[in-house]
Amino acid sequence: MANELDEMTGPVNKEGRDINVVEKQIPVKVGVGSLIFEIILWVLGIIPGVIFLFMKINARKYLNQLQQKVQHNASQIDNYLEQRVQILQNVVGIVEKSIDLDKDVMKTVAAYRGGVQPTEEGRNEMSNQLDSAMRSINVAFEAYPDLKAQRTIADAMQQNSYLQREITAAREVYNDTVLKWNQDIFAWPTKMIVAAKAGYTTRIPFTASREVKDQARAKFF
Repeated sequence: MANELDEMTGPVNKEGRDINVVEKQIPVKVGVGSLIFEIILWVLGIIPGVIFLFMKINARKYLNQLQQKVQHNASQIDNYLEQRVQILQNVVGIVEKSIDLDKDVMKTVAAYRGGVQPTEEGRNEMSNQLDSAMRSINVAFEAYPDLKAQRTIADAMQQNSYLQREITAAREVYNDTVLKWNQDIFAWPTKMIVAAKAGYTTRIPFTASREVKDQARAKFF
């Protein structure tokens, strides 16, 4: 029998294919079969029914803990984003009187002076705005080598690079936990039944913006 997926003979799409994260949450649903399954356990005796009841209790506890872990991982990203905001504010405060920054950069910084409390939906957007603002500042620095050479600015830029790496790592941890959640809520019978009764849905992992994707495809050299 031939291999179902044969990388030597194709078919191959020579044009390539781009991919995107689907922005859709899938609800967990169970059919009549799951109800019949539970009824059969009780019909077989009190012990099988009670055992499955405790299994569902443990499954609910597990999903609650996993849900808290998702929130914890998300908060880690928020912490790093808040630190980036502080660095951006410090940099802008130093250079705004020395160079002509784009007004949109100033608006972005001013928008977060009151603190960072992004929603799950707005976390990506906020991160993209911070990236855009920092890129604008970097471009402005190119015209002011003396300012760029200042120790305070150099330290701030180094901290920003460090936080960018930490945010990337935190996003990977977040996505891994989201993947675990999305898999476990469909683990039949116990977890799936519990998830369906609780009205749980899949979660959407971190997604890059169109702007970031376009920049990644650009020629760097």
